[in-house]
Amino acid sequence: MSELKKLREKKNLTQEELSEKSGISVRTIQRIEAGTEPKGYTLKTLAATLDVAEKELLKQKEVLEEVFIEETLVVVEEKEVVNFNLIKIINLSSLPFAWLPIANFLPPILIMLFTKEKSQITKQIISLQIFLAVISPVIFMIVALLKVGSKAVLLTIVLLTLANIYIILRNAYEIDKKNVLFCKLNFSVL
Repeated sequence: MSELKKLREKKNLTQEELSEKSGISVRTIQRIEAGTEPKGYTLKTLAATLDVAEKELLKQKEVLEEVFIEETLVVVEEKEVVNFNLIKIINLSSLPFAWLPIANFLPPILIMLFTKEKSQITKQIISLQIFLAVISPVIFMIVALLKVGSKAVLLTIVLLTLANIYIILRNAYEIDKKNVLFCKLNFSVL
């Protein structure tokens, strides 16, 4: 329903009554209510007659534009074709280097570049491994600088490696079952 029709009915006016009050022809009012956008003198006169701001007569078009933009974005997102078997391989390629944080993101990046699988989920996998490659040495250095003993340092290395292995395997399981990641970041490094 057009904004003009809503406002006219809210004031309990017929098209003929609005035409008499405003001096705008009934045919013009019908065209506007059918979807034609009022402009210039007609817009000002109708707004003054109905005692509303001019922009209130134009709301319908703005809403239609917003809906159109949202639908366009959805269509763009649906066009992304994802090979989940390849994504699972990219994720699992970090496993052999899970104990070496500096290298754990190199195999996924190389596979992504050679296969040209640059989907959002692939970027999330690589971003997560890069994040772990940065955060693991920081945690290790903090534990080492606290001088809590060599056993604590060794335990930290083992726990960080096990955490990375768990993340890789859990993500592989979720990709296989639900085509989503279990562990992911709210941002992308790539």
